[in-house]
Amino acid sequence: MKAIIPAAGLGTRLRPLTFTRPKPVLRVAGQPIIRHAIRTLQDAGISEIGIVVSQLTREEIAHAIRNVTGAQITLIDQNEQLGLGHAVLTAREWVGQDDFCVYLGDNLFEYGARPFVERFQEARPDALIALVQVEDPTAFGVAQMDGERIVRLVEKPKNPPSNLAVAGLYCFTARLFEMLDGMPPSARGEYEITDGIQRLIEAGATVMGQPVVGWWKDTGRPTDLLEANHLLLEKLESDIQGEVVETRVSGRVVIPESSRVVRSKIVGPVIIGENVVIEDAYIGPFTSIGRNSIIRHAEVEHSVIDADAVIENLNTRLQDCLIGVRAQVRGGRTVPRTHKLTVSDASIVELA
Repeated sequence: MKAIIPAAGLGTRLRPLTFTRPKPVLRVAGQPIIRHAIRTLQDAGISEIGIVVSQLTREEIAHAIRNVTGAQITLIDQNEQLGLGHAVLTAREWVGQDDFCVYLGDNLFEYGARPFVERFQEARPDALIALVQVEDPTAFGVAQMDGERIVRLVEKPKNPPSNLAVAGLYCFTARLFEMLDGMPPSARGEYEITDGIQRLIEAGATVMGQPVVGWWKDTGRPTDLLEANHLLLEKLESDIQGEVVETRVSGRVVIPESSRVVRSKIVGPVIIGENVVIEDAYIGPFTSIGRNSIIRHAEVEHSVIDADAVIENLNTRLQDCLIGVRAQVRGGRTVPRTHKLTVSDASIVELA
């Protein structure tokens, strides 16, 4: 079985973070989102993975997946971004006649892809779709069920037939390509995968829905990245190898050998990247810090700090922050209670 990860779009809802980088390379819990997706697919027994990229995302995606082991990864060019159905159809030649999984790389599942892949291989339907109950189904593809079978699937309906939303993980036989080939675009001008699945249903194919067990997270907005970071760090295991001097460490914390923590307090779960320097600082729970970053005379918690960031000389704690690559946050004289920041790559913020 193969897997397709669509990664051609930039993720406009995550701006300003995605002004300079595509969404799949943003980091949560110490890794680019797309690497979490790859690991999830590997855990489900899938090693052949095709990543659909555009001219704008190819270079960053290739950089983010370098040194991935245990997977045969192929980058597939999508010259126009015309919807998820179009992205899948772009990978038709690469998939061939094999069964395949479509995994939206900005989605995270507590128990990964394995339960869905195993059920698909056991039941052998033409399609199996991950479904999750949501409060507002109008923003999703929505399924109408008859037992385990999906009898109707509609994209972003004004009047949803249920509260069961498509959760970003699909398993298919190659028959789906016949439905997508020649399919007209939707009213939005895009080729919707939900329309292709509906055509399967109308052709008499077996399309099953399987509820998501455990948490599910779509990392489409800045607050979602923080929540995803929190959820993933819940499973963190301690591994302290770096230099820790006059520092109190409690909870589950990862400090690699190349990093140094001096005269500080770390309260896990916290993951620290390679070549990080932390001095006279407090790092609170559910924080991940990217490689080569420096945090001095500052307090940070429940935040995602990307690579090469500098945070120093703050008289107030940073909380619920997303700090981009090479961003700098430097303190001033006044002392407000807290700051909540989303700082894009290479920015400089001076708190005066």
